Amino acid sequence: MFKLFSVHSILISLSLFTLSQAQSTPIYKIRSISPVSRDNHLQSAQLRSAAIPEAQFSLPISGRSKRRGVKTHLLEVLRHAITGERKGGSTTALAASNFDTEYLVNITIGGSQFSMVMDTGSSDLWVPTTNFTCVNLTSQVVSQEECLFGPLFNPSSSKSFQSVPDVNFKILYGGGEFVTGTAGKDTVTIAGMTVPGQEFGVVDRATWFGDGINSGTFGLAYPLLTSVYPGTDSSNDFFPSAAAYTPFPFTAVKKGILKAPFFSIALNRGTFQQETQDAFDPNFGFLSFGGMPPVPVTKISTVAPIQGYDITTFTPSNTTNATSLFYTVDIQEFAFAGSNLTNSTFNNNVMFDTGATLSFLPTFIADAFAAAVNPPGQFDPNQGAYVTSCDAVVPEFYVRIHDTTFTVDPRDNILPLGTDEDGNEVCMLGTSDGGSGINGGLFILGDSFLHNVVTTFDIQENEITITQRQNY
Repeated sequence: MFKLFSVHSILISLSLFTLSQAQSTPIYKIRSISPVSRDNHLQSAQLRSAAIPEAQFSLPISGRSKRRGVKTHLLEVLRHAITGERKGGSTTALAASNFDTEYLVNITIGGSQFSMVMDTGSSDLWVPTTNFTCVNLTSQVVSQEECLFGPLFNPSSSKSFQSVPDVNFKILYGGGEFVTGTAGKDTVTIAGMTVPGQEFGVVDRATWFGDGINSGTFGLAYPLLTSVYPGTDSSNDFFPSAAAYTPFPFTAVKKGILKAPFFSIALNRGTFQQETQDAFDPNFGFLSFGGMPPVPVTKISTVAPIQGYDITTFTPSNTTNATSLFYTVDIQEFAFAGSNLTNSTFNNNVMFDTGATLSFLPTFIADAFAAAVNPPGQFDPNQGAYVTSCDAVVPEFYVRIHDTTFTVDPRDNILPLGTDEDGNEVCMLGTSDGGSGINGGLFILGDSFLHNVVTTFDIQENEITITQRQNY
């Protein structure tokens, strides 16, 4: 059976949430917007969402890659920052990966082209060099082929490459994976938009469980989560990074290359046949810069402020001094047909993450949703998901953000998983258990939600416009 990463191993020790019980209600309700500001916010949000132009640059998502066995370092960054242990517009089309998992985009660095994992849950652009050293989990040097990267970057073949002196690059992943190296600057092109002098991680040593296709990640989150550190001694690396650099979309805005400070993502779901047979299909959506991607949308739309953090306590904060890390929003309600359970209110922090196949929500919501499926989903801790039959009847799921309800198609909540021990085809639910949130927990709206909307990230005003897509 396919092995998915388990968020339970990486969402521990994040003291960002508190949970309290309340009265019975037909929906699952999470912290609401202040009634005083709701009307004004909705009026201004409608105007802003209607004013988003068509993208200046667009690129179809292309390529395919198996889902990483672990989530990228961002959640680990927060965990270790809290505990003090941390060391160490263009549109492009997206092509889906195996199991409709990781979405890849084609990027040119210094004239050479690479397929990169597009990730709103991380900030770094990094690529391994032609002379990188591959090591296994026992720290033994092995052949480069064992790391299974795609094409490698040769700095000497680029006329525009410049090394960044006196810094080091390091990301530690779960499961023993890591990438380390230095940093460089080069001309980076995506979707026809060229940004000279873009900084990125130059990896010269790694333990990696690759797929032979992608050559690294293309992170789209905020600068503070980049992984370049001052000095050459990586043992002195601590979060937040004192040598943080500007990720690609921020650089494009800063240099005036991008006229409007937006990037948008429209992820297409794969068909059941594509997912089970691992068929390549380039029609898996768009990554767009400067405005909306070329996909049909409805008039259902809202604008949500990006949730910030108090950088000293790493607790959620909506003050003007809050620091943006990644794309998190406050959710009013999660609901599904027939739901009628306890209403729980807490300080929620829900991340929009293209690097997560599933949506990971509070346990009480995930359990109730699984029970509403016919036949009910049974949680499998080895998979980190609820398992059911592939012909299960799944109710529609709803996410309410700033008084606007978005619908999740049932097709995104029933995903092929493989065969069980008896050879029977089994499936998993697209909504899974993200923990209680009592002693820490960061919840995720992953691809199972994002297939249903266009998300437009305003990196200047720190807002996300969510627009319901037309059925497809």
